[in-house]
Amino acid sequence: MYTTLISTEDLARHLENPDWVVVDCRFNLADTEAGRRAYRNGHLPGARYAHLDEGLSGPIVPGKTGRHPLPNPDVAALRFERLGIGNDVQVVAYDDSGGMVAARLWWMLRWLGHDAVAVLDGGWQRWIAEGRPVGTAIPEPQPRAFIPKPRPGLLIGVKTVEEIRRQPEFKLVDSRAAERYRGEVEPIDPIAGHIPGALNLSNADTVGTEGCFLSEENLQRHFRQALGETDASHTVFYCGSGVSACRNILAYKHAGLGDALLYPGSWSEWITDPSREVERGSV
Repeated sequence: MYTTLISTEDLARHLENPDWVVVDCRFNLADTEAGRRAYRNGHLPGARYAHLDEGLSGPIVPGKTGRHPLPNPDVAALRFERLGIGNDVQVVAYDDSGGMVAARLWWMLRWLGHDAVAVLDGGWQRWIAEGRPVGTAIPEPQPRAFIPKPRPGLLIGVKTVEEIRRQPEFKLVDSRAAERYRGEVEPIDPIAGHIPGALNLSNADTVGTEGCFLSEENLQRHFRQALGETDASHTVFYCGSGVSACRNILAYKHAGLGDALLYPGSWSEWITDPSREVERGSV
C-alpha cells in the first residue's frame, strides 16, 4: 500500500492493475478550465480527472465559507464512487504543480478513512520528462462502492482556531508564500495578512528544484527547525483556501511526523468576519 508518495517507476508497473485508480488533478486558479483542457490533450493512461472546484470542493456560501470549502462527506464519497474509487482501491493523484492540488485529493480520501492513496512524486512533468506513456482516451470508469468513515480529528474549525492560536502548546502554520503571509501582496483574497499568532512555512519549500518532494530526512529537519518537538496533534496548517496546506500536511506525514491538522476554511474563511483580528508583517 502506498500512503504518501509514489515514484513514477512504481506507478508505471501498476498502470494496468484494475484495482488501481489514477486521478489527474491539474488545476490553475487563474484559469480554472486549464487543467481540464490539459487533461483532454493528454494524461496518464487510464487517468480520470477531478476538478478542484467541482470535484474536490463544496458550495461556497458568501460571507461564511472560504474559497474551497470541503464537501459533505457523503457527497464527496459519491464523487469518488463515480471516479471508480472503492474502499479497496489504491489511488494515485498527480498534477503539474508539485503535488499542491493532488495533495488535496490525498487529504480528502484520508479524511474519509481511505489510507491507500498517494501523490505521484514529480507529477506530470517528471512523467513526461522520462518519456512515459500518455493517453488521450477519456475513460468511463465503472462506479465502485465507497463507504466513508470520516475522521473528524484530522481538521479543526474556525472557532477552535481562535482558541488554539492563543495557546503556546499549539503551532498554527500559514502555508502560503512569505510575501502573502506578511501581507505585502494578496493576489486572490480581498484582505492581506495572516491569522495572528501563526508562523509561516511555505508549502513550496517542501519541494526541490526538480519538482520532487525533499527526502524524508530533509523534510523532518525542515519541520523540526520551525516547530520544534510540537506533536502532530497540536500542529495546524492553513493556507488561502485549504488546498496548498495539504501539501505541507502530506510532506509532514511523509517525514514520519504523524497526522497534522488542517484548518480547511483557511485565510479566505477567516476574513469573512470583520471582527476577527488580522496581522501583517513578520512575527
